[in-house]
Amino acid sequence: MYHLDVQVLETAQHWAEAHPVWLCTVLSTFGSSPRPPGAMMAIRADGHFCGSLSGGCVEEDFRQRIAADAFSEASAVVRYGDGGLTPDRALPCGGVLDILVEKLPQGAASIHYLRQMHDALVRAEAISKTLLLPHPCAGIETHPYTQQTAAHITGNQVTLTLSAPPRLIIAGLSSVGIYCANFAQALGFETLVCEHRDEVLENMGAELQAGVRIIRCFPARYLEREGCHSATAILSLTHDPRIDDLTMMEAVMLPAFYLGAMGSKRNSSRRLSRLAEIAGLTPEQLTRIHAPVGLDIGSKTPAEIALSIMADIVRHKNGLAARQ
Repeated sequence: MYHLDVQVLETAQHWAEAHPVWLCTVLSTFGSSPRPPGAMMAIRADGHFCGSLSGGCVEEDFRQRIAADAFSEASAVVRYGDGGLTPDRALPCGGVLDILVEKLPQGAASIHYLRQMHDALVRAEAISKTLLLPHPCAGIETHPYTQQTAAHITGNQVTLTLSAPPRLIIAGLSSVGIYCANFAQALGFETLVCEHRDEVLENMGAELQAGVRIIRCFPARYLEREGCHSATAILSLTHDPRIDDLTMMEAVMLPAFYLGAMGSKRNSSRRLSRLAEIAGLTPEQLTRIHAPVGLDIGSKTPAEIALSIMADIVRHKNGLAARQ
């Protein structure tokens, strides 16, 4: 589940006040597909849409079919490619998309349904829903965060589990931090940058991509006040121990799946020693901190270092053990 899809659910709630809305969700992909299972798009009969199912390959065809009332039932599963519907242009590399289409009438019931999904994903909970085609969804269940979005189709029954988008919190801007934030946006992370230094924001803030949320607050104070959920990675990349050390002191108290601080092996060893001596962190807490952070790919430039960091975060997010 990507952050874009949270925006889709917000937009669909607004539209459902006055319009029927078709909520379309990718169930499975075969071959090449730029959008993963769980990706969403909301469409109105007048052609307005939000989100993406394929990066542009099927959206226009969907708009035309909905305008022609092709999806009049409460729910349906349609296929693009390999014997299914024919899009306005071929899917890349002969890919195949299976898509759940839900027709939601305007009004309070649809708004409540969309809000349930939206609120659960914002809280980093997983959503499970079951539909008996062509009927509407009978209800939504929420569960603790899961990394995986999964769909199962048995006859006319569809069971769909949607996962929340992962989050990246960057403590303080730096040249490496900018690349990490922008890479994270491309990877579908909800991306937050905590930066309290006005001069740094003036010099670097414009380099952040749209969608990166800037929080004007000392990073450790933000973490102490707001905490995080288990789908969060926390990075401190400033080389300033007043920021990096205090950030890690707060971060080890939180359920984040990844903590990382930048520095050479010698500086990282010194930081861990300071955290043990001054903050009283235990060996178990210290082992949670990736320092030096990132995979060893011989990186030298800020972009290469950020690539190594984000690759390691994705590896942990996906539950893969380190390669020996």
